[in-house]
Amino acid sequence: MRIAVAGAGAFGIKHLDALAQIDDVEVVSIVSRTLEQAQSVAQIYGAEQATTNLQDALDRTDVDAVILSTPTQLHADQSIACLKAGKHVQVEIPLADNWTDAVRVARAATETGLICMVGHTRRFNPSHQWIHNRINDGAISIQQMNVQTYFFRRENKNALGNPRSWTDNLLWHHAAHTVDLFAYQCAEKIAGANAMAGPVHPVLGIPMDMSIQLKSQSGKICTLSLSFNNEGPLGTFFRYICDNGTYIARYDDLFTGNDEQIDVSKVAVSMDGIELQDREFVRAIKEGDEPNSSIMSVLHCYEVLSRLQIQLDQQADR
Repeated sequence: MRIAVAGAGAFGIKHLDALAQIDDVEVVSIVSRTLEQAQSVAQIYGAEQATTNLQDALDRTDVDAVILSTPTQLHADQSIACLKAGKHVQVEIPLADNWTDAVRVARAATETGLICMVGHTRRFNPSHQWIHNRINDGAISIQQMNVQTYFFRRENKNALGNPRSWTDNLLWHHAAHTVDLFAYQCAEKIAGANAMAGPVHPVLGIPMDMSIQLKSQSGKICTLSLSFNNEGPLGTFFRYICDNGTYIARYDDLFTGNDEQIDVSKVAVSMDGIELQDREFVRAIKEGDEPNSSIMSVLHCYEVLSRLQIQLDQQADR
């Protein structure tokens, strides 16, 4: 399996580290915003090509698939370009920052018949997989999810604290993780969704705080709080309140409601959610199978985000 990785920032590196753990996978091309960065990363990971132009990678006959870890605003057009070039594609979350673009990518995936997977990592984290397996076994049923997504992002910086060329988004990026996970764990569509946003940052031009409420078709609820103003512990913390136990997921770790750690080390072959995500991408291509977090399976999430965006726009106009 020969793969090109576009985007050599924080998450591009996570994917490259993950791919290095997968047998029969070779990274042949690195695409980055600057040639210096592309060359540096290509040398570290043994990629033959370093370039600033995605088309250079797409023109290669030895590229089977592309992983996109580029700025959000590029995701839709780049995904479509990959598919039209005959390459399978995994695009990092979010698929797009508007419903129209999300539908455009879905249409291209359908027309080409190629694998198009979206990096909804929470589906792959062992902590959430453990919960998912228990739900499927009938051992527990979600009554409520309470989720906190907190970062300190008053400047355009990435997860490594380095300058970023684009502006992140609480709704279309960070809320997407939870909106999709809630529907996935409930195995239901989201019937009700409400959102409220705090003040817009004078420089970044985005709301820095947000509150979202979700309700599944059968009445399960989710409360999501998001902030780019938080100086405390950073990340996303999930509390599953179930009919038979309460569980707290902190990335790849899982605890009971009483803070007793649950061993999830045997849930999958790795404790790294990104690696498990990339393994699924490679597996789906090799087997010609629809992957978990295929574009069609996550499309509902973006429809819900679009509804929430309309609400927020209407509130801003008042």
